[in-house]
Amino acid sequence: MKHTWGWAWCALVAFAAQAGEARFTEVRYRGDDGGPVPTAAQYRNPILAGFYPDPSVVRAGDDFYLVNSSFGYFPGLPVFHSRNLVDWRQVGNAIDRPGQVDLGQHELTRGLFAASISEHAGTFYITNTCFYCDRGNFVITARDPAGPWSDPHWLGFEGIDPSLFFDRDGSAWVVNNGLPEGKLRYDGHRAIWLQQLDLATMTMVGPRKVLVDAGADPASHPEHVEGPHLFRRGDYYYLTAAEGGTGEQHAQMVYRSRAIFGPYEAWHDNPTLTQRDLDPARPDPVTSAGHAQFVELKDGSWWAVFLATRPYEGNHYNIGRETFLLPVRWEDDWPRILPHGERVPAIAQRPALPRATDVPPMSGPMAWRESFAGKHLPPAWVSVNAPRTRWFGTGRGGLWIAPSATPLGEFAGGQPSYLGHRLQHHHADLEATVEARGLQAGEHAGLAVLQNESHFYALALAREAAHTTLALWRRASADEPAPGVAIASVALPQGVTSARLRFKLQGAAMRAEYAVAGNGWQVLADNLDARLLSTQTASGFIGATFGPYAWRDGGDDGTD
Repeated sequence: MKHTWGWAWCALVAFAAQAGEARFTEVRYRGDDGGPVPTAAQYRNPILAGFYPDPSVVRAGDDFYLVNSSFGYFPGLPVFHSRNLVDWRQVGNAIDRPGQVDLGQHELTRGLFAASISEHAGTFYITNTCFYCDRGNFVITARDPAGPWSDPHWLGFEGIDPSLFFDRDGSAWVVNNGLPEGKLRYDGHRAIWLQQLDLATMTMVGPRKVLVDAGADPASHPEHVEGPHLFRRGDYYYLTAAEGGTGEQHAQMVYRSRAIFGPYEAWHDNPTLTQRDLDPARPDPVTSAGHAQFVELKDGSWWAVFLATRPYEGNHYNIGRETFLLPVRWEDDWPRILPHGERVPAIAQRPALPRATDVPPMSGPMAWRESFAGKHLPPAWVSVNAPRTRWFGTGRGGLWIAPSATPLGEFAGGQPSYLGHRLQHHHADLEATVEARGLQAGEHAGLAVLQNESHFYALALAREAAHTTLALWRRASADEPAPGVAIASVALPQGVTSARLRFKLQGAAMRAEYAVAGNGWQVLADNLDARLLSTQTASGFIGATFGPYAWRDGGDDGTD
């Protein structure tokens, strides 16, 4: 069953008594980053382009399911289905009800961190951390990965990145990153812990023990050992965990033991995956590879999903950390994802599984159009934190949004009226058609491209007494007041209240354009710095999103 947000996607109630409204009749997207074209026997990396970090995968019979981090966006924890590990379709979001997890009113880089999906006896489990939430780590369950998922069972232990492992006897075990026993020896000193989970009570039981202290080579003071997963093959338990931080020093390590509590031996040829040993000046780099999870196919072959990034200049990438796939080769009962010094390939040989012909692409060249004609938005659309009132809806000739008194960049008192879709290319056209006739004085509506609350651009219409104005807004630091600064504007022709708005991204450069009354595109602002949308500039862990946005200049519009 395809699960949606529930009430949050219902038809919009009238806003006339409280505020104006903006109508968006369509959003269009076209992206193409070039690169080699795969043959019918090959696939393209990444398999999920754009802001889909921290992948976790599980096989259930002939089906594969994958979940990613979502941080402060709602709905959270996108869930994908595939029959071949390459072609993926989003079937839902594990956190899709405002009451499941209280994301609060925090920065977007907080919230739902690395999730892990597993399956046992027909039930699916996702373990996760709500970072900066009061209760931390939790597990949710579902009979169908498309949802609905249960409310959280809070687990009560310290740390992040929990992963649930089912042993051959059916016992359930949770590994996670946490503080080490005793004193920290250095700032990034962390440990990997193991404890049993009682499935009947969904509580942690028995001893809690450190499996790895610091990392594969403790004497080198490795940074932030994290993202652990356990699995079994033959006589060994295998523990895999990332270290080096989630940036360019990211690497994946492997350990093994004949007993679940260890001791665990680190592979002498670690890391099993990294790109940190390559020339930083190489063309078309893939960087920051790590946070991997292994999965065994029915034919006995093994594969790994992992995150990596594709910078377009230096360490600038606007699309966030993405999901990649590579085969695993076993060497003396150790799993190797990629030999030392080798680059993550842009194309590789497909798994020996049937191709999918009806799945829209999630990587490579793509183009799509959303007209908002259905009762619900597709599961890829997200808001900043969870809605608390009905400020948007579909089904009346498009998407209708009530402008919020809380613009992007503010937290206190309300929620921005913004619906985003993940940006999936560095070379892309982002387009929206907006009707501003329903706006009231002081209200704005248009298209935003958002890295985080302090770094974004927005093209927005505003109704004035004699005409409609189009302005380009930019926020380039937390020191600038929300909603940012209007850096370009134009008065539209008399009587015109609607426009097509477009951002054209070309790596580090961006252009803002508009078209009215059936005329061609006109440039409002050129040579904009798209690096403002990168994590290198804005900091944090997320990738850019884009979509409809509306706000009003102060006051109380009832949507907060």
